[in-house]
Amino acid sequence: MTKRTLGVSVYPDHSNVDEDKAYLLKASQHGFSRIFMSMLEVSGGKEAVIEKYRDLISYAKKLGYTITLDVAPSIFDQLGISYQDLSFFSELGADGIRLDEGFDGRKEAMISYNQQQLNIELNMSNDVDYLNNILSYCANEPFIYGCHNFYPQRGTGLPLDFFNSCSRRFKEKGIQTAAFITSQVGKIGPWSINDGLPTLEMHRDLPIELQAKHLFATGLIDCVIIGNAYASDEELDRLGNLNRYQVTFDVKLCDCIHKVEKEILLDNQHVRRGDITNLVVRSTEVRKKYKAEKNPKNDCSHEFKRGDIVIGNDEFGKYKNELQIVLQAHSDERKNKVAEISDQELFLLDYITPWAKFKLEEI
Repeated sequence: MTKRTLGVSVYPDHSNVDEDKAYLLKASQHGFSRIFMSMLEVSGGKEAVIEKYRDLISYAKKLGYTITLDVAPSIFDQLGISYQDLSFFSELGADGIRLDEGFDGRKEAMISYNQQQLNIELNMSNDVDYLNNILSYCANEPFIYGCHNFYPQRGTGLPLDFFNSCSRRFKEKGIQTAAFITSQVGKIGPWSINDGLPTLEMHRDLPIELQAKHLFATGLIDCVIIGNAYASDEELDRLGNLNRYQVTFDVKLCDCIHKVEKEILLDNQHVRRGDITNLVVRSTEVRKKYKAEKNPKNDCSHEFKRGDIVIGNDEFGKYKNELQIVLQAHSDERKNKVAEISDQELFLLDYITPWAKFKLEEI
């Protein structure tokens, strides 16, 4: 199982190198460790490209980043590079190249044995047997990675079910995976059209940390990369503080919540009970921990909707102080409503499976 990472993207042919360096420094301070660097467009000859990219990559390596260069066949032709000799990219300091376009499988497998031991990153955004074809030619599997596309044009990002199907093809083979989220302030990308740079269309207008929460919650993505540049300091901070290994819901507390309920809600590791119900997500361990604590019935409404968080009150017998997240609307005088999940995050409830761990954080 690969540890989960965060990445940023830079576009040296569309940006200023000093601004790129400042951005990479800030991102590294927030725990980012991977760079997606576009080489789909380059200007000038080979020497000019070497000078520009080597300087930036050298700086990034000092900060501890691993760097993948996004390349297209036209770049190989333009710079006179052979697929049989990837020393050009190695000399720049890159750790891998992403093949924006595929070949016949046999060629990718051969490239994965490159003498420079560069990682070869494959395009994940096609639901075809591309990966298996490459692996059938005895590819050098530890050097094969997967990365989805991003989609600058509004309305062209992947739908969720298609994304899941594409991603499983890689994840089931143990291949490291990556996908893109979009900053809501970044303006720089590879093309003139830039309506954001997410992989999933449903993410295009969501807060950046919610996009990342979702990708990690699917269990299909190891590295989440900000597609456009430059994300704001606040966005970098929110992503840096994100729990990459369990869903943490943002919740709004009710006015009538009291001290013990607040502690149950915010200061505990919650686990969904394994024998699940459709009515609620049950976090039952907390009721054992707080069984001696009184919890009177409160004056808030006891009519509950999806996303409400409730805790059993003194009238609930042995279930007193059990925390539940409402999945289906119902009413129950024996439960106190203490908080509610933000509307934007309700879809993440689909990922709270039997025995799933989750946390709750006050907005």
